This record gives sequence, structure tokens and C-alpha cells, in this order.
Amino acid sequence: MKIGVLKETKDHERRVALSPEVIKLLIKKEFEIAVESGAGEGSNFTDEEYKAAGASLVAKKGVFDCDILLKVNIFTKEEVSQMKEGSACISLMYAYNHPEILAEMNKKSITSFSMDAVPRISRAQKMDALSSQANLAGYKSVILGANHLGKIFPLMMTASGTITPSKVLIFGAGVAGLQAIATAKRLGAIVEVSDVRPETKEQVESLGGRFLIVEGAETVKVEGGYAAEVSEEFLQKQKELIQSKIKETDLVITTALVMGKKSPILVTEEMVKTMKKGAVIVDMAVESGGNCEISEKDKTVIKHGVTIIGESNLPALLSTNASQLYATNISTLLLHLANKDGFNLDREEEITKGVLITYKGEIVHEFTKKILNK
Repeated sequence: MKIGVLKETKDHERRVALSPEVIKLLIKKEFEIAVESGAGEGSNFTDEEYKAAGASLVAKKGVFDCDILLKVNIFTKEEVSQMKEGSACISLMYAYNHPEILAEMNKKSITSFSMDAVPRISRAQKMDALSSQANLAGYKSVILGANHLGKIFPLMMTASGTITPSKVLIFGAGVAGLQAIATAKRLGAIVEVSDVRPETKEQVESLGGRFLIVEGAETVKVEGGYAAEVSEEFLQKQKELIQSKIKETDLVITTALVMGKKSPILVTEEMVKTMKKGAVIVDMAVESGGNCEISEKDKTVIKHGVTIIGESNLPALLSTNASQLYATNISTLLLHLANKDGFNLDREEEITKGVLITYKGEIVHEFTKKILNK
């Protein structure tokens, strides 16, 4: 079975699907691997390193001769058009957002698997690309925020006077939020955290953060680690709490996502107007519409004296580590689904059922079908 690794073409993307180290492991499992020349440049992996690992370096056209293609981002229509009939592919698809790509895949009976659909169960932890990438994004969000903030994070007592610690407000205590808490605390900030899931309180406090409780949080429905349904009444109460806290905050980091839907607006323009001049917002949900009403995708802007960072691909800013982790995630899933002789799919097995999106000309993933049929 031959694996192909394509160079990413999405704007601002520097990651690559397989690292040289992981390729060595796959070759030991008797897979053949072809890598598009230059695919690893953005992650500081050279063609020579890929050759030394045992991969063959080919032009883009040659990658499409492979049985299974690997990417970080979803394949484009042009890439799908070059795939072999009945071949397979794995990437972060977010399939429910791309019905037009799924349609093209089905025309060619492409078997597709989505890394963002890996079920969050203990035996799939090593395949969980969302967590590995969010962990890095949470770290980088604090570093970016600190870089744009005109003050330091920790308490500092000097002969010239005492500098009070910065205040950081984080929305969302998922993987990214928890890493942001840990990073901000390591730098010496005072950290407060809001999350719709009351069960995250213990995790927040274990990292030294103060958990902000919103009345009615116990009624929020959660699916796969994400809030699935949040009432308007709850959102209003959350906004009132935010409004009371945000005025004195130096750095705000927002991470709130709702799977399959636009991200909720947590920070309105009116709230931004009440913030201190020189404060910073890092909107980690900007790819899905943003948690800040006036953030702009892939731009850093200053509005009402507040710097608003809308970086949509934070893991790509740490591309070497992000690619190393993603390569482990995607190769672990691949080895679960196939061996050197091909796929052996048990469509009722939990992980396989969770990640399989298109198969034999049809969309077979239940959540994707549900979203697309609404």
C-alpha cells in the first residue's frame, strides 16, 4: 500500500501531514511512502530528511498515484479531480462545512476519513488531532497576547516601584483554554475562566485559575466535549458576567466553539469599548465566525484602543511541533484502519464509524448527514 503526502496549499498553512520520524515507523510496517517535494519546508523538514527516512520525493502529480493520500487540511476540488478512482484520503475535513468537496469525492468513490471526527474515547487519544493542535494553540494564544500587551504578566517588586500582575480572562476550558490557563499562570498572571460546562471548574482550579460560575450552566447540553445547545437566556447571563469582568482585564482569550455551527458572540463591540486602552483580545474562534463581534480573520487590528488578534491557524505558527504531533495522530489512525496490504474496515467499530465520511459514493457519517440535511 502506497501513502502519498501532499504539500499544503491553504493560506497561512505551514504544517505537513507526516514528519520524517513517523515515516520511518510506517516504512517499518512495510508501507511505501511518496512525499511531494518541498512539503515539509514550512515545518523545517527538508527533502533530504524525508529521503533519509526512506520516502521517495516526487512532483505533485506523482503523489496522486498513491493508494491513500494524507493532508492536514481538506483536499481541494482540484486535488480530488486528480485522485485515482476508489482511492482513499485522510485529513482534517470538517466535512459538514464542505458539501461540495464531498460531492466530488463521491463521484470518484473516494473513501475519506476525517481527523476532526476522531471520537474522544481513551483508546483514541493518540489519534486525537483536535486536542494535539488545540494544546499548542492555547499556548501560542497567550504568547501572542503577551507580545502585543504593553505590560508584563507577573508581579514585580523593584526599587523603582511595584508592578501589579496582569489580569487574563479566558472563555472556554477545553484543551486550548486549559493550556492557555497553564501558560498564563506560568508567566505570573491572575487568570479567570468562564465555561458553559460546570464540570470544568475542578480542572480550572487545579491549574490556578479562578472559575466564573454562570447561573444556569447545568442546563447546557454537551456533545463530544463541545456545547451542543446554549439558550439565549444563558448567553445573556454569561454576557452580563463578562461585562462586569472585562473592564479590568488586560488580556482576553476566547475559545468557545459549537460543533457544526457558527461560534457564539461573547464579546460585543460595546464590551470592547469599556475595556482598558492597550488591552488585547485573542479570538481563537475566528475561523468559525469569531467570539468577538469585531475581530477580523487573519488580521490584527486596533479598535477602540484595544488590539484584537484574529489568527485563524495558531498551530501553524508552531509548525514543527504541530506537524510532529499531527503526524503521530494521523499515522496512528492509519494503522488502526489499514496494513501494508490495504484497508480492513469494520464499519461498526467505534473509531472507524466515527471517522469514515464518504464510502462507495455515499456520505456515511451520521453527524455530517444530519448537519447537511437541516
